[in-house]
Amino acid sequence: MTAHLLLINPNSSHATSSMMLAIAERAVTGRLAVAVATARRNPPMIVTPQQLTAAADEVIEIGAAHDDSCLGIIVSAFGDPGLAALKARVDIPVVGICEASMIDAARNGRKFGVATTTPELIEAIDERARDLGLVGQYTGIRCTPGDPLDLAGDEQRLREALGEAVRQCIELDGAEAVIIGGGPLGQAAEQLQPHFATPIIAPIPCAVERVLDLMRVNA
Repeated sequence: MTAHLLLINPNSSHATSSMMLAIAERAVTGRLAVAVATARRNPPMIVTPQQLTAAADEVIEIGAAHDDSCLGIIVSAFGDPGLAALKARVDIPVVGICEASMIDAARNGRKFGVATTTPELIEAIDERARDLGLVGQYTGIRCTPGDPLDLAGDEQRLREALGEAVRQCIELDGAEAVIIGGGPLGQAAEQLQPHFATPIIAPIPCAVERVLDLMRVNA
């Protein structure tokens, strides 16, 4: 394959991989090819801390096995599983979608929150804000009610529930930007922005821009 970015989907849903690949390709806008690799041992959607931790091993395996034409890697699950270990393992830029979106959301001192569907991952997401030194700008998480897997299967209900979580981040928590927290929520992130004056941060495009920036620095 020609020179490309590799997007790793840490869950095993090929439909999610296709959706995330399409978002990444739009974000790249012809600057570089994008390939996707889908985990096989993990569940179709990562919703618990145990699943997030377990996903790290396969992310590292996939990333370490990249071919010579891969110029950068995106770990496309919001908890950034395996990110630190993969960065240490390979000599090309590696970014996580949580890392990239939090850095972008916090630009110019903005306060930012996260709207997501996975309440069991709140602690893991909070930890990412602490790891990145952004806890002073982080207003916290608002989660949608109900089972995240059921919600993911109903696009309209998902969009409406996330929209309400975004509203709470803005009106109740004082967020000046809101991240839609999850790779599988990528389409909803794009669809929600027209409904809010506050910036809605889509993690996959953020990760694309960050890895391209790192590639330029390292060139």
